[in-house]
Amino acid sequence: MSSTANDVSKSALLVLFLVTMIDMIGFGIIIPFLTYLVKDLAQEQGVVEIGLWVGLLMTAYSAAQFLFSPFWGSLSDRLGRRPILMIGLVGNTVFFTAFGFSNTLLFALAMRFLAGVFNGNIAVARAYIGDVSTPKQLATRMGLIGAAFGLGFTIGPFLGGEFSSPAERWDLFVGTVFETYPYLLPCVIASALSAGSLVLAYFKLPESVDKGKMALESARGSWSSQMSSMVSNSVSMLGKGTIGAMIWVSMLFVLGFTVMHAVFILYTEMGVEFGGLGFSEKDNGRVFAMIGLFGIFTQGALIGPLTRKFGTRRLIPISICITGIGLTLIPYTQAEMAWLQLFMVVSCIAIGNGLFQPSSSAYLTHIAKDEGYDFGMVMGAQESLGAFARIIGPLSGGIVWEMTASGSYPWDYHAVFHLCGVLMLVSGLLTLRLPDLLPLDDEE
Repeated sequence: MSSTANDVSKSALLVLFLVTMIDMIGFGIIIPFLTYLVKDLAQEQGVVEIGLWVGLLMTAYSAAQFLFSPFWGSLSDRLGRRPILMIGLVGNTVFFTAFGFSNTLLFALAMRFLAGVFNGNIAVARAYIGDVSTPKQLATRMGLIGAAFGLGFTIGPFLGGEFSSPAERWDLFVGTVFETYPYLLPCVIASALSAGSLVLAYFKLPESVDKGKMALESARGSWSSQMSSMVSNSVSMLGKGTIGAMIWVSMLFVLGFTVMHAVFILYTEMGVEFGGLGFSEKDNGRVFAMIGLFGIFTQGALIGPLTRKFGTRRLIPISICITGIGLTLIPYTQAEMAWLQLFMVVSCIAIGNGLFQPSSSAYLTHIAKDEGYDFGMVMGAQESLGAFARIIGPLSGGIVWEMTASGSYPWDYHAVFHLCGVLMLVSGLLTLRLPDLLPLDDEE
């Protein structure tokens, strides 16, 4: 790699960081107000399946990303990374705002799906970093993507909660379009951030793929052949001994974690008289921002010392156990002590998740190298099956909520959080199949 490429990459890292962060802001910004939006639109349309529609809207985004990430990645090989990343930012700018104007559930679903389509370019940002980085730089620069994820997931819910229903809080917005569409303002803010990144990308993001390589990549297979290969590789990896066991562990963990995304606010916004907490959009935004901050703290300050103390292999079941306890205890929060109890609950969830993600990736990387598997294929299978879990998790959570929320204990609103705990338990039990790492592991 030339020194010119390395110099160019430095000017592009900020843009790539912003692209990834805005992807996560787009995912997280709707979390605090989605349930309230669905309830408002459902009431107007006479729809009663609130939980199902919350799950569908959460799932639509992840499903679109899953389906279109290979397409954007392949297209970036042929046309270059820069135009594809800019197309994604244009899509973000348009569809974030469009979602804020939702007046029917179907329109909201369509806009959420289209936002996910254009947010399927995180793989392109990773590919860009690979293009312009030496092997020694690669791990550190890929870490920027992880940092952007954490920051975006903190900022997104905070913005979504703080700027929902602005006419109820600030006279400036009374009688404006933001009173008619109470969830438009956070969406406009997300669009403005995306538009700003688009301008920055236009002036500061050079192309990273040379024309000769683009011509060679034009001979690659179609989207359908890539999807078929991705699915077959992912399924085959599930049966590959230690590799398969670790991927199952990871997939079940993600499934349990994302079930919570759909139902957490269905619980917290529920009236105190029904067992909920009576939270507003602002309250929920602050809870999810708290989760994001705990996650950043965990990956920034805790993961290193804890890995040195316990080792990667032992840290995996520990992190699963901590997360499972937090998820299971969510519906036992008492309204009169809500913030204190939620602080403890979400700290378990965020710290557990913050420990699990890097530990599971490190373990899988080590096993793939130790057993001689193609590293790209293994990580691709993990990512694909994780994306599949993120698709079915929120939808499953919404369905279970609809079936049980009005029942009697334990088959009431507690049931879906118990399901999260069961999934974590199964994931934890599967770690018994994971062998200890050989001496070339993380302690080296």
